[in-house]
Amino acid sequence: MTRRTLLGAATAASLSAATVPSSAWPVCAFSKHFQWLSVKDAAALVKELGYDSLDLTVRPGGHIEPVQVADALPKAVEEILAAGLTAPMFTSGIVDVRTPHAEAVLKTAAKLGIKRYRWGGFRYDASKPIPKQIDEFRVLSKELAAMNKQYGACAMYHTHSGPGQFGASMWDIWSVLRDLDNEAVSVNLDLAHATIEGGLGGWINTTRLIAPMTRGVAIKDFYWHKNAKGKWDVRWAPMGEGMVNTVQFLQMMKTAGFTGPLQLHMEYEELGGADGGKRTMTISRAEFVRLAKRDIERFRANLREAGFTS
Repeated sequence: MTRRTLLGAATAASLSAATVPSSAWPVCAFSKHFQWLSVKDAAALVKELGYDSLDLTVRPGGHIEPVQVADALPKAVEEILAAGLTAPMFTSGIVDVRTPHAEAVLKTAAKLGIKRYRWGGFRYDASKPIPKQIDEFRVLSKELAAMNKQYGACAMYHTHSGPGQFGASMWDIWSVLRDLDNEAVSVNLDLAHATIEGGLGGWINTTRLIAPMTRGVAIKDFYWHKNAKGKWDVRWAPMGEGMVNTVQFLQMMKTAGFTGPLQLHMEYEELGGADGGKRTMTISRAEFVRLAKRDIERFRANLREAGFTS
C-alpha cells in the first residue's frame, strides 16, 4: 500500500468519530482568514481561539489547491484532527460538475468522511432574461446533485449579496432547490448578506423560506457607510458592532431544527489582509489573535443568549 492509501485509510477511520462534533452546533473557523499560516499552524491557533472545527479552503488560492487534493487533503485533515478540531465541511471552488477537479475533490472528501462542502458561483447575465437563466441553473444543480449522491456529499450554496448574484434574492435559489434532494444540494445561508439584501424584514422572511433547505450557516457583521466617493456602501464590522441580528437569527434556526455547521467569518479590514485570505498581514500575530478572540467570544455569547450553551 502507498503512503497516500495508508494515510487516507487512517484518517477516514479517525473521522468516523471525529466528524461528529462534541457540541450540537459546531462553530467553524473559516480557513481563508488563516491562510498566512500552514494548515497545521492554523489548526493549532484555531483550537487556541476556542473554535470547534475548521472550514478548510479547498479551492484555487486556498489552503488546498484542487489539483493537489488527493495528497494534500488527507494530510490537512490529519493535522486538523491532531489539533483537537473536527472537519465537518470545507469550502470549495466547485460551481458545477464541469469545474476542474470537482470529482477528484468529492472523491477524496468522501474517503475522509467529510460530507458537506460550500458550493456556489452562479451569476446572472444582465443581457438575458432571468427566468431562462434560472432554468439553466436548475439543470446545473440537478447534475451536481447526481454527482454528490454518488459520493454521499451535500453541496451548500453560499448566498451572497449584490448585483448579478444568483441567490441574493433567496426566492431564486429556493425555486431551484425546492424540487431537488436537499441532502445533495442545499444552502449555506450567509446572514450578513441576507441582511444587506433585506435589512428590515426581508432577512426574516428569507430565513423562514430557506431554513428547511439550509445545511450550513455563515455569520459576520456589517453596517452601511458612505465610502470615499460619498456613495453608500457595505462596511464589514467586528461581531456585534453592525446591523446583523445574530441572536434572533439563531433562535429562528434553532426552531427550524438546524444543527450546523456554523461558520464565523471575519471580513473587516482591521485584520490587515487576513480578512481577504492574504498570505501576509500588515498587523502583528498578537493583534490578529486579539481581534479573532474577541469575535469568537462575542459569538459564543450570542449562542448562549439564543439558548445554547455551546
